[in-house]
Amino acid sequence: MDQKGFRRGSFHSATSDEDMLEIAGASMDFSMADDDPPLDREMGGFSSYNGGGMNGTSAMMDFLEEPLPGVGTYEDFNTIDWVREKSRDRDRHREITNRSKESTWALLHSVSDAFSGWLLMLLIGLLAGSLAGLIDISAHWMTDLKEGVCLAGFWFNHEHCCWKSNTTFTDRDKCPEWKSWSQLILGHGEGAFAYILNYLMYVIWALMFSLLAVLLVKGFAPYACGSGIPEIKTILSGFIIRGYLGKWTLVIKTITLVLAVSSGLSLGKEGPLVHVACCCGNILCHLFTKYRKNEAKRREVLSAAAAAGVSVAFGAPIGGVLFSLEEVSYYFPLKTLWRSFFAALVAAFTLRSINPFGNSRLVLFYVEFHMPWHLLELVPFILLGIFGGLWGAFFIRSNIAWCRRRKTTRLGKYPVLEVIVVTAITAILAFPNEYTRMSTSELISELFNDCGILDSSKLCEYVNDFNSTKGDDLPDRAAGPGVYTAMWQLALALIMKVFITIFTFGMKVPSGLFIPSMAVGAIAGRLLGVAVEQLAFYHHDWAIFSGWCSPGADCITPGLYAMVGAAACLGGVTRMTVSLVVIMFELTGGLEYIVPLMAAAMTSKWVADAIGREGIYDAHIRLNGYPFLEAKEEFSHKTRAMDVMRPRKSDPPLTVITQDTMTVEDVETIVTSTTYSGYPVVVSRSSQRLVGFVLRRDLIISIENARKKQDGIVSTSIICFTDYSPPLPPSSPSVLKLRSILDLSPFTVTDETPMEIVVDIFRKLGLRQCLVTHNGKLLGIITKKDVLKHIAQMANQDPDSILFN
Repeated sequence: MDQKGFRRGSFHSATSDEDMLEIAGASMDFSMADDDPPLDREMGGFSSYNGGGMNGTSAMMDFLEEPLPGVGTYEDFNTIDWVREKSRDRDRHREITNRSKESTWALLHSVSDAFSGWLLMLLIGLLAGSLAGLIDISAHWMTDLKEGVCLAGFWFNHEHCCWKSNTTFTDRDKCPEWKSWSQLILGHGEGAFAYILNYLMYVIWALMFSLLAVLLVKGFAPYACGSGIPEIKTILSGFIIRGYLGKWTLVIKTITLVLAVSSGLSLGKEGPLVHVACCCGNILCHLFTKYRKNEAKRREVLSAAAAAGVSVAFGAPIGGVLFSLEEVSYYFPLKTLWRSFFAALVAAFTLRSINPFGNSRLVLFYVEFHMPWHLLELVPFILLGIFGGLWGAFFIRSNIAWCRRRKTTRLGKYPVLEVIVVTAITAILAFPNEYTRMSTSELISELFNDCGILDSSKLCEYVNDFNSTKGDDLPDRAAGPGVYTAMWQLALALIMKVFITIFTFGMKVPSGLFIPSMAVGAIAGRLLGVAVEQLAFYHHDWAIFSGWCSPGADCITPGLYAMVGAAACLGGVTRMTVSLVVIMFELTGGLEYIVPLMAAAMTSKWVADAIGREGIYDAHIRLNGYPFLEAKEEFSHKTRAMDVMRPRKSDPPLTVITQDTMTVEDVETIVTSTTYSGYPVVVSRSSQRLVGFVLRRDLIISIENARKKQDGIVSTSIICFTDYSPPLPPSSPSVLKLRSILDLSPFTVTDETPMEIVVDIFRKLGLRQCLVTHNGKLLGIITKKDVLKHIAQMANQDPDSILFN
């Protein structure tokens, strides 16, 4: 309940950018974050604030007719009061409905208010889709820039540069318009010196891109680093990290995401695109009063924006909605489901209109497999699920250990140096291997690909027997030298990706985890797929193959194994299930392969959960000490409210305010001598019978304004929280009536209430604090921070880890 962020008299709302960001803020001191009940700038001064309802008596505070600056805003690193925000929205809606019957203008206002949510979703979808298209095109061009430049126009990437070329299909990557750096500088592209020059240029460009990215993040928007999903989960649970979803963060994240992806680091742009879409949602909320003035309504919009982010990241609108529902959202009513669907649809349509990949598809990975899978193939699919679960658990533990080391040692003081070193190591190791040199998205696309007659990739260099070829379906064939070369190169790429991703995720550049995880799984899957394919080819008379894989038949599809492996590894790291399977089949168009995907996703989740219960995002939330109450975990300990409440037996008694016996000076002394963000109001110190709860901030603003605007208010004036004035001598100064700022319906539990019920109340109602009584008398208070500390203590963890580091 500390309120260290409070400065007396400084209640003016933040300037443009911070005001825009009030949803996302973060002054990292949780002390007050959990128990400072919210204030309401929007409800016409204090007259309307009264806990859950608006039953204050406005006539008592005639000196506060106008809303005061600072009233109704939340401090940075505070939790919003969900109950109160929803109550305010219901009151606002009731008032608009009642007025709509009075005039045509009021009716039009009512219609526009109802339509504003859909209009906002349309704008979010358009903006998120446009930014995603811009990021895709820019990242593709800058990735190719590391290897060469197009003479027909430097703004063309390699693929676009060669579109108008007359080269043959097999030489389509060697068109005369595209020049590698050695061809441009030396005049030829062959030989050791040319290779060294290309190598050097590749590393230099990678270092330049990553250096620029980390300097922009460090200098302009520190919140633009990382994937953003752990913070968005925390914000959607009601926490405020000011600046996290602001316009500066949006601009810098968009630019640096392109730079980070282009540098060749082992990271993806999909997670950060969710952050970008949520920034769009938060900024656009300020165009609509309904969302600008209500933090709970704004979080409904952010849930829909997260769905739009995944929609454009993967070209998977339905998967995006399910991702928002399963993974990031805390409160997801049915209305938000429909609006999320609409926002994801508009975003996907916008991206499709931009056509960033030039193939008239939403994604780079679209595949068409011609052969169905066989029941016996579930065995290797489940093996891939086990591998995905093991890799997920290993990655989470290793990455969290490294990030904790970064936080607690001198390593964290040199973010620029860390990025440069990791980029240099990645680029030096990546260039010699063509599968690590290409962008991770292209690698996954290559691994998902089903080999056709015209494929020139090394992965498709089989020994062809054209006499047995029927139409487009190629039979299982013996692997040629190119396939064996590709196999050991992929094995080296797998080892590199597994380890380098651990050190890359969490650096001070935008970094997503979806694509690197999918790449690890896709490589493992392709290796297993080719192994099974060759086993079936050489041993088709074995009992396991004889029934369904005859000689000359196309039985095994290695690309399908890559797809299943990608799903397994992504599931092992994030612990997604339903949304993961839907994203994968939308991503690849492989609708008939849902069962293999489901089997791998569930197996990977079970295996990873057996080793550690947390997914990567929950692990980072706990590492950063965010006050996030996980709804999926059960609290099974037999403790009671009296075991958790404050004050404890050894503590001084609870600080309270009496309803009609304390003077202005007494209350000011309490406020200045304590750092609590709110105070229970009781009938008298002897009775300790609860009347309500009042906020520190409300008290200070009310007293300061009363001194300025109401005659006769002095230090000896009695402060009264009742409907009536206490009997006083005629010579006494004026009474200051503050009943209208009193919450008359604070949540209370008895001291014998089991903590599992208290935890459920905090989770489901989004409370910030709860008062504890015994036979109607006030005993103590439980805040959200107390609940989190108690849960950590019961799990044998350090309870002080709930403070942001």
